Amino acid sequence: MMHDSKAVARLFAAPFALWAAIFIVLPLLFVFFHGLTDAEGAFSLANLQEAVQMEYLRALGLSVELALISTVLCLVLAYPLCLILQEIRRGRMVLIFLLFLLPLWMNSLLTTMAWQTILEKNGIINMILHALALPEVTLINTPLAIVIGMVYNFLPYMVLPLYVSLADIDKSIIEAAHDLGAGRFQIFRRIVFPLSLPGVISGCTMVFIPALTTFVISALLGGNKILLIGNIIEQEFTAAYDWQLGSALSMILMVFIILNIVLEAFSGRETGKQEVKP
Repeated sequence: MMHDSKAVARLFAAPFALWAAIFIVLPLLFVFFHGLTDAEGAFSLANLQEAVQMEYLRALGLSVELALISTVLCLVLAYPLCLILQEIRRGRMVLIFLLFLLPLWMNSLLTTMAWQTILEKNGIINMILHALALPEVTLINTPLAIVIGMVYNFLPYMVLPLYVSLADIDKSIIEAAHDLGAGRFQIFRRIVFPLSLPGVISGCTMVFIPALTTFVISALLGGNKILLIGNIIEQEFTAAYDWQLGSALSMILMVFIILNIVLEAFSGRETGKQEVKP
């Protein structure tokens, strides 16, 4: 019977294994092949040497910086929201929850273009400032505009795991802490936040990786004046047709993504070992 169940499990896993081989493994092999070979297909490290030039490293550093800022802002916005959703009635909670999940159901290109019309020189924000006799502000084609677009598009990826993590906390533990005289801040610091750390780590990973690799948001809201590493890779593949350099840059970007995943796995393991302090 056990052998039959294992055979059935392998049968159901076969479609996913095939999908992973075609859409994950093969593209990665192509990237490594082009990144480690020259135009004639001979093994070469020249592409990696070119990829670590200062202009590319600056773009990578700016990408990491903006991705970190966007991740922190998403966490700061999502955590209070999820705490509030735990306290309000279910009907209103669903409505608010849906409002924050709307970007997931819309094309990210359309939502980013909407922000483009809001932030541009003659956009809604400057129209309001002009009506109030206040000086206009320059938002479009700045790092701030890119961060705004990232936060708007990736905030749901922080809300979902945080809400699930907070919802799984046993309310009897919090009630027991109240009975023992613990204040709200103590309960949050010693119970709520430690137990929600898996959701925090998962949400940060889900926001940081797409923010680090994005090129559509930075292209539209940065006006191609602020080049992130995603924009450079996209241009190398589509405009310059330099697949070798584009693949080498992608390989360097993979290092940061892998480090982020390893850090999440290690942090999750350490969090699982921790006990809630009384």
